[in-house]
Amino acid sequence: MKDLTRYRNIGIFAHVDAGKTTTTERILSLTGKIHKIGEVHDGAATTDFMEQEQERGITIQSAATSCFWNEHQLNIIDTPGHVDFTIEVYRSLKVLDGGIGVFCASGGVEPQSETNWRYANDSGVSRIIYVNKLDRTGGDFYRVVKQVKDVLAATPLVMVLPIGIEDEFKGVVDLLTRKAWIWDGSGDPTNYEITDVPEDMVEDVEEWREKLVEVAVEQDDATMEKYLEGEEISVDEIKACIRKGTRDLAFFPTYCGSSFKNKGVQLVLNAVVDYLPNPTEVKPQPEVDLEGNATGEFAIVDPEKPLRALAFKIMDDRYGALTFTRLYSGTLSKGDTVLNTATGKTERVSRLVEMHANSREEIESAQAGDIIAIVGMKNVRTGHTICDPKKPATLEPMVFPEPVISISVKPKVKGGEEKMGAALTKMVQEDPSFHMVTDEESGETILKGMGELHLDIKVDILKRTHGVEVEVGEPQVAYRESITKRLEDEYIHKKQSGGSGQYAKIGYVIEPGEPGSGFQFESKVTGGAVPREYWPAVEKGFESCIDKGVLAGFPCMDLKFTLMEGGFHPVDSSAMAFEIAAKAAYRQSVPQAAPQLLEPIMNVDVFTPDDYMGDVIGDLNRRRGMMKSQETSQTGARIKADVPLSEMFGYIGDLRTMTSGRGQFSMSFSHYSPCPSNIAEEVIKAAKERQAAS
Repeated sequence: MKDLTRYRNIGIFAHVDAGKTTTTERILSLTGKIHKIGEVHDGAATTDFMEQEQERGITIQSAATSCFWNEHQLNIIDTPGHVDFTIEVYRSLKVLDGGIGVFCASGGVEPQSETNWRYANDSGVSRIIYVNKLDRTGGDFYRVVKQVKDVLAATPLVMVLPIGIEDEFKGVVDLLTRKAWIWDGSGDPTNYEITDVPEDMVEDVEEWREKLVEVAVEQDDATMEKYLEGEEISVDEIKACIRKGTRDLAFFPTYCGSSFKNKGVQLVLNAVVDYLPNPTEVKPQPEVDLEGNATGEFAIVDPEKPLRALAFKIMDDRYGALTFTRLYSGTLSKGDTVLNTATGKTERVSRLVEMHANSREEIESAQAGDIIAIVGMKNVRTGHTICDPKKPATLEPMVFPEPVISISVKPKVKGGEEKMGAALTKMVQEDPSFHMVTDEESGETILKGMGELHLDIKVDILKRTHGVEVEVGEPQVAYRESITKRLEDEYIHKKQSGGSGQYAKIGYVIEPGEPGSGFQFESKVTGGAVPREYWPAVEKGFESCIDKGVLAGFPCMDLKFTLMEGGFHPVDSSAMAFEIAAKAAYRQSVPQAAPQLLEPIMNVDVFTPDDYMGDVIGDLNRRRGMMKSQETSQTGARIKADVPLSEMFGYIGDLRTMTSGRGQFSMSFSHYSPCPSNIAEEVIKAAKERQAAS
């Protein structure tokens, strides 16, 4: 039986280009997992094994690997930083016990850092902070520490101070031990010496150490009392307090270094072992019933308990589907039969593997606390629970955002629809934020995703991985429709054509719902005017219509239907008749309830050098953007705005032109908002032309 106290399940997350993957490479090198360090800019990083990742120098899908440090097993997931792939971060954080938040010393707390930090807060994941790239021009450790406080509203617990900055950066001072770690210029991470604190830093070190101890001892009353009485607190006592505070999210131990130059990573690894929780120390996963309601039971991290595991990622490769799984309780062995509570079906586990990026090692069994992959599961999808068939239970599922952008695709080769369909089906199974639908009227295949880059990568994977070349249509915005007026109405469905007829009468109110409420149905019928057994048919009839609005055929949102009264015939009334009546009532009443078109509004976060700030703001205004905030720092200006998605196509090219290639931006969905009438008219006209053409 493995010692779970020596396990650390951790993720590495950050904004694009803060150095997550480079940091992972250094960790794998230091732990002896790899012997040649691969660089992101050379397309040779271990965890960036997709062709698209190697070419673009970004991480697209999370990769899992295991290694050992100080006799502890680290299960590490390297996650993407680009906003289009935040789903990978979300689902990784969901199954991890701790994390390393990497921040760029010159970029600071960037847009995606905030999103990832929010996900980690939601998942209750303990973190340490690593300020990377201190060797870069403009690198400033203390400024990033301040930003963590101001922007993330978090408490950074500074554990080290940098020795030198930018070109002069050569090491760090460990505040706990009052020792300096200084690396030579060879680039070998093992070429360092531990010496006394440089004389010019002694005062700063004592000041910051005092702050560290003051915050840490608050975690334990006895230690706090000793400290207040002036007694010396040992390093082990301080460490125990830091471990508790980190686990309780009271603060976040903060380190710094330069992963690329191999300076400072050992202290981060020591912190992972010393301060991040093991699987038995985190809150157990709550169990829910099939309706998603909490049962009050928990999956206790214990190999002796019944099996409870969560599938958090599906990846297709040449050997079949790989199901990445976190075991929360129990054990899982080759040959076991497990139950998937989402489908109600059992499956046999044929092979178990431990992952190292895209290579793997066969294992006979796994236990609570492990992150492994199961080969060949047929019906398991992301977020499904795998459990003991004799003692079934469901873990809290994952919730994924709806896509906001779509494109149409068709194969370039005649008769290639079947091959394309099979490839897309696999891709949809792998990525819950990627959807595929077939337009009923035109027969077109529509792909939906989180952004232009997201869909661009999917088309690239279709071509390279699956050998399917496609023609891509123009990006389409996911508009919605709603109503703005309350309306009381009635509809009578009467049909007589020999034999038994059809009769249904409904009186109803249709009105706008609260934002985000979706479709709501309520019955206030009294006295049996519409028998209770027909209410579900009325609800089904209304609900089946909301996928197609009356203005341009876009889905309707935030509508409430209330059944008030009606009438029925003892012979001619049926559920079918009431369903037909509800559908006709929708078509009759929605056009009279002042329907409007809604457009998706995006949170846009732009970073630009100061010189171009005016141009960038002017351009966002032209794109109908609403400015929310702007702030300047030593490295440039950051502008936040709400901008309609329809105005943001091709923005990265325009931003680069405006800022001489130095601007960056990230974008995520915010909310739906009414479309201005002139824009709405164009969208409705274009939609009707497309419908007529098909």
